[in-house]
Amino acid sequence: MTDAPQSHDWADDAEQRLLDEALKIAPQHGWTGRTARAAGRAAGFSEGETELLLPHGPADLAALLSRRHDARALLILKDVDPLSLKVRERIGRAVEARLDAAAQDEPATRRWMGWLTLPGNAGLGARLAWESADALWRWAGDVATDENHYSKRALLAGILTGALAIRLGSGRKAAAAFTERRIGDVMRFETFKASAPVRPYAWLASAATMLGRMRYGRAEPPPNAGEAELRDIP
Repeated sequence: MTDAPQSHDWADDAEQRLLDEALKIAPQHGWTGRTARAAGRAAGFSEGETELLLPHGPADLAALLSRRHDARALLILKDVDPLSLKVRERIGRAVEARLDAAAQDEPATRRWMGWLTLPGNAGLGARLAWESADALWRWAGDVATDENHYSKRALLAGILTGALAIRLGSGRKAAAAFTERRIGDVMRFETFKASAPVRPYAWLASAATMLGRMRYGRAEPPPNAGEAELRDIP
């Protein structure tokens, strides 16, 4: 049985079946093209069908697993009201849920993470971490559209990556302690950034504003939108 997202689209359902089989194979055989092909055979697909569904083999499987873990984390968080928590508490809960989601597939996640650390796969790993951070910030109620939209996701992506490595290597308690320290560091930096006479991210403002306009198709919000929320420090 799987907690894969349910869909009426044949391709989506087929991808999830492939991922289910890959999770059984990867712990022993690694996160490779050979694993992708073996998953296709185990799921009952021809080589052509597998190539159609996974044209990039292990890279496509890596993205499918990350997005499954994102969806699983949001399911874990569905009964949590983020607005009842301070921002640092929201992010702490969100990171914890994302780590718990990944840990449910721990043997395969270890091979997945090792594969993503290879030089040729680092770009994909960064994009997937960004996606995860974006999903968690949206759950947390983030509405920033200025440079904070990008800086907050970049910072959280780094926390997620480090915390997952620690979770897999040293366990849940060590990962929770790391997450708490890193969130504290981020909050202190945000307080400094808000009070500094020259904002550390000022040199990014023009580029971020342009990206925001491209993304939302309208002018940016008032200056410092979203920063007050980050200054919610106990």
